[in-house]
Amino acid sequence: MNHLIEPLSELQQLITRHCKTGRTETKIPRVALVRSDAPTTPVQVLYQPLLCVIAQGSKRAMLGDTVFEYNAAQYLVVSLDLPVSGAVHEASPEKPYLAFALSLDPAALASMLLEMSEQADYASPSPAMSVSPITAELLDPVVRLLRLLDQPRDIAMLAPLLEREILYRLLMGEQGAMLRQIALADSRLSQVSKATVWIRRNYAQPFSIDTLAQVASMSPSSLHRHFKAVTNLSPLQYQKQIRLQEARARLLSQQGDAATIGLAVGYESPSQFGREYSRLFGAPPGRDAARLRGAPVAEAV
Repeated sequence: MNHLIEPLSELQQLITRHCKTGRTETKIPRVALVRSDAPTTPVQVLYQPLLCVIAQGSKRAMLGDTVFEYNAAQYLVVSLDLPVSGAVHEASPEKPYLAFALSLDPAALASMLLEMSEQADYASPSPAMSVSPITAELLDPVVRLLRLLDQPRDIAMLAPLLEREILYRLLMGEQGAMLRQIALADSRLSQVSKATVWIRRNYAQPFSIDTLAQVASMSPSSLHRHFKAVTNLSPLQYQKQIRLQEARARLLSQQGDAATIGLAVGYESPSQFGREYSRLFGAPPGRDAARLRGAPVAEAV
């Protein structure tokens, strides 16, 4: 741990300098920074494939019934679009929550795999979200990538090289097997990904597991088993969370009353919509939206 103190300190300084509050999209492609000076209210968000490195503070995320807590000197990898409840757990004005996020590019991962001779067993999918201790080999290129924010003329030339180094370190690390599956068209993770993409595009429509299995090119029993293994949710639970997240976003933007929004996201019964919304978010739609408008909300990483 002592050998990480200096690079972590520099990472904290870089994030503090270039991110004043909330989430900041940087001039480096696919790189964002997050800062929070206080704990936040848990909120349902859609995590997309990414690497998140915590420089300071901690965050909690719940996927299904599994709780992930990640803090300084740890990194989170997400390999699939996942509906997650997340909140900054540890933060203060003196020691704010600071995080680096890199969106993962499947094409870049696939290109690198073609050049790597090492093979792995891709038959069994890994969970699509995991936390690991950071290594000096991974932290070093992350810090060097963020240094480019102080030398923006170098970004176009050097950022792709440093991103490639980061991806290489990830592929060779604890989450390497999971990341390899992102890039392989015939992997179980890729097949489950086809199913989740279809659900997100058609979340307001009812579907059968047979239809979804055809989309994923799997048998119904195999799809259900692997979908649960990867996302910690059944296909119907995944659809329900996507529906309710969309409803919450519409309520927060005041795009209509609760009954109208419930119908728009696929609920036939306003009472069922109200019950399931309250079960997931802890309050009826109107009260929850009013509460969120006056409370700090967690960013996506």
